[in-house]
Amino acid sequence: MTKNYPGDEMSQLNRPGAFRVNIVAGKQEFEEILGVTPREAADAPQADRDDAIAAHPQYGTAGWLSVVNPSSQTETHVRELLDSAYNVAKSRYERRRG
Repeated sequence: MTKNYPGDEMSQLNRPGAFRVNIVAGKQEFEEILGVTPREAADAPQADRDDAIAAHPQYGTAGWLSVVNPSSQTETHVRELLDSAYNVAKSRYERRRG
């Protein structure tokens, strides 16, 4: 994401060069990373600072994570989360395809 949407201004994406990576993690990974269940996303770290893994501002309760302006501090973890999300989506696609 590269801009603010109504109700989703917390990440301040209207700043020059700002962007946010959004990743579906699922309940277990969400809880392992943030220490709360997706249902408790309001109590998790929020996407209001750069380079920190946080609950997605709108979809945290569905197990989504986000990182505003990821850099070296979160790069490895973000890549692992993206690989995991890709593998889950690929498996789901292959099951449905038959």
